[in-house]
Amino acid sequence: MRRTLFWKVVSLVALAWAVGHSANAGEAVKKNVVVIVADDLGWQLGCYGDTQAKTPNIDKLAAAGVRFTRAYCTTASCSASRSVLMTGLFNHATGHYGHAHADGHFSTYDSVRTLPVIMNEAGYRTCSIGKYHLAPEATYHFETYRNEGIQGSRNSVRMAENAKAWIAEKDDRPFFLYWCSTDPHRAAQGFANSPTDDFYPGVTPSRFKADEMRVPSWLPNTLEVRQEWAEFYEAINRLDQGVGTLMQALKETGHADDTLVLFLADNGPPFPGAKTTLYDPGARLPLIVRDPTQQRHGTTDALVAWVDVTPTILDWCGVTPKPALPVVPRANGGGPEGARPAKNAKTQPVTFHGRSFLKALSDERASQHGFGEIFGSHTFHEVTMYYPMRSIISGRHKLIFNIAHELPYPFASDLYASPTWQMALKTKLPVYGLRSTSAYIHRPQFEFYDLAADPDELKNLADDPQHAKLIGELKDKLKAWQKQTRDPWVSKWEYE
Repeated sequence: MRRTLFWKVVSLVALAWAVGHSANAGEAVKKNVVVIVADDLGWQLGCYGDTQAKTPNIDKLAAAGVRFTRAYCTTASCSASRSVLMTGLFNHATGHYGHAHADGHFSTYDSVRTLPVIMNEAGYRTCSIGKYHLAPEATYHFETYRNEGIQGSRNSVRMAENAKAWIAEKDDRPFFLYWCSTDPHRAAQGFANSPTDDFYPGVTPSRFKADEMRVPSWLPNTLEVRQEWAEFYEAINRLDQGVGTLMQALKETGHADDTLVLFLADNGPPFPGAKTTLYDPGARLPLIVRDPTQQRHGTTDALVAWVDVTPTILDWCGVTPKPALPVVPRANGGGPEGARPAKNAKTQPVTFHGRSFLKALSDERASQHGFGEIFGSHTFHEVTMYYPMRSIISGRHKLIFNIAHELPYPFASDLYASPTWQMALKTKLPVYGLRSTSAYIHRPQFEFYDLAADPDELKNLADDPQHAKLIGELKDKLKAWQKQTRDPWVSKWEYE
C-alpha cells in the first residue's frame, strides 16, 4: 500500500515537473529562421535545370528541402520587392512603389507592421546582413546589422562568417536572420567580379567563357550578351559559396535542425526582358524552403508569391502579431493618406494580403487546394520609370494590365547602360530574343497568355474571341483585388 502510494506521489511530482518543464520549453522553443535573398537572380541554378551554373551549395539546399516551380515576386524591382517580402502586403498598399534610395525616395508608411519588428516583439533577436534596401529604418528595424568587411555585400563568404559569429553569441532567444547578397546584381562596371584571386578574401573565383555560354531564348545570342552572361554566372557562383558557408555555420552552431531556411531572389536577372517586367523571366523566381520538421523533399507546383513569405514564416514560428493601429484611408477608397495612424483609433489585428504556404511543403498536391492564383503589382523601379502594371495568374493563364500602355516602356539605368542593350541600340536590332524590339518597348493595354502552350509569352490572346469569357472573368478579379488592397491605380478602370 505504502509502495503504491509512494509511486503515485512520484508520478504526480514527475507529471507536475513535466508540465512545468514543457511550458517553459514552449516559451523558449528554438524555431529559428534564415531568409536568404539573392539580388537579380532567376532560374540560373543547377537545381532548376541550368547545366551551365556552378551552384553546388544551393543545389544541396534544394535537395534537403522543397523547390517551388511556380513562385513569383509581385514586383520585379529590388527595393519594392523586398518591402513585399518583409510585410506580406502589396507595395501599392504601403507606399513603397519603387526604390527607397537616392532620388526614388519611396518608403513604407510608418504604421505598417513589418516582419523584423513582429519577430522582435515575439521574443526573437533579429539581424540583417548585406543588402537592406528598405525604408524607413525604424519601420524595418533589426536589432543589429553585421556588415563589417563584406565589400558591398558581394563577399558572401564574409557575410556568412559574420552570421556565424552573431548566431553563436550567448543569447537564449530564437533568431531571425535576413541575409542578402548583392550578387548577382550588375555593378556600375560589369558584375564586380574578382580581378584577382584574392579580391574577395575567402571566395574562390570561378571563370566562365563567353564563347561557351548558352543564353536563354528571351535574350539575343550575340557576343556582347554572352560576355555579360558569363560575368553574371561568375557572380552567381560567388553567391553560392556564401550560401554553403552559411549552411555550414548553422550546422557548426548546432542549429541545422531547428532553423527554417528560405532561399529566393528579389527579382529576375539584370537584363532587358527580365528585371522590371512581369513576364516570367523577371517575375518567376527560385524559391527553396528547407523545413527541418518536414520529411518530404522534392518539388511543388503550388502557385505562390512573395506576399506569402511573411505569413508563412509567422505560421511556422507560431507567432501572432500584436494588434496595430489602423491608418486613415483616402476619401476615394485608395491607399493610406500617409504615415500616421488615425487619431483615437482602436487597435486591430494585423492582416496580410498573402497567406501561409506551409501546406505546400507537406502536400505535393497543394496546387489542387487553392494555390492556383496570384497577383502582381509593379509601378516604378526608379522614380523616372513610371509604368504601372497589374497582373493575375490563374492556373495556366496570365493577364497583364498595362495601365500606362500609351507610354514607351522605360528602362532601368543599369539595364539601359548595359553592353547588352547598347548593342541592341547601336545595331538597331529588330528582334530582341524572340520578341520584336518594338513590341518590347510598345505594349498593348492588355496581354493575355497561355503559359502552358506559350511559355515565352509571345502570342497575345487578349483579343481572341475564344478566350473572351475567361479574360472578362480575370479582369473582374483583377479589379476586385485592386479595390480590396486599396490600389490607387484602380481608378484607371473608370477614368482612362
